[in-house]
Amino acid sequence: MSMTLVVQILLGILLVYFAIIWVHDLAKNRDKLNDGNVFVAGGIGFVTNFFDALGIGSYAPTTMFLKLTKFLKSDKLLPGTLTIACSIPVLAEAFLFITSVKVSGVTLLSLVIASTVGSFLGSKFISRFDEKKIQIIMGFALILTAILMFLSNTGFLAALGSGNKATALVGWKLVVGIIGNFILGALMTAGIGLYAPCMAMIYLLGLTPIAAFPIMMASCAALMPVASREFIRKGDYNRIATIGITIGGVVGVFIAVKFVKSLNIKVLTWLVIIVVTYTAITMLVQGFRHAPEEDTPIEH
Repeated sequence: MSMTLVVQILLGILLVYFAIIWVHDLAKNRDKLNDGNVFVAGGIGFVTNFFDALGIGSYAPTTMFLKLTKFLKSDKLLPGTLTIACSIPVLAEAFLFITSVKVSGVTLLSLVIASTVGSFLGSKFISRFDEKKIQIIMGFALILTAILMFLSNTGFLAALGSGNKATALVGWKLVVGIIGNFILGALMTAGIGLYAPCMAMIYLLGLTPIAAFPIMMASCAALMPVASREFIRKGDYNRIATIGITIGGVVGVFIAVKFVKSLNIKVLTWLVIIVVTYTAITMLVQGFRHAPEEDTPIEH
């Protein structure tokens, strides 16, 4: 049995597990399915998950649209709504990229397990760290990475990531990748998104940029269904929003995956640079903001 197949089986089990507990809750509370417009939620899900499949992340833009449309009666419902609504679209991303993008099964499984273990342990330790300091450090690190990628893609640094074509990490690079994704999984519990840092790490370790997509999406897909369980159990989410965003999100993901696969490596690298830069600026703005803020949901 190939390692890639093992990852697919694990994600399939998580999909079935999530679907059972979510649909059971929806059926049990079918008389409460009147808390919003499902078509508005579907539009939000389509747009935000389309960009999620490009590596932008869906939590922050979904939060913005839910607030603009005043979809939620209380911000208390936001973390659960986001986590539950985005679980199936992210699982779809993972399945589609795993089956359509060539990447070593050993590399994929190792990094997915590392991020999952890191997230589990991070929930106990890393989440206690000062979030703003982490954001500032990660922001500057991503800015530096984006600059190096820019110089490489324009020919100024011919050696760095030049013609990245590798689809597997071996030797010390695999060890660094495992440690790196373990740390990124842990940092998710402190509110630091995994997508952009994972993209940067994959690039710097010499893998083809598109290899980041199945790795980072499978990593998050393994985490979100499990995280949804507590929100579903407590009922702390907007049910109509999750239905609409899930349906619209899956459609958006299918279209976006075809778009990403059609890009050549140089254009894809520019996309990665834009995503990394955007995430870095966002982290620095949040990190240097002095005013106390409410807890915000984790961005993947």
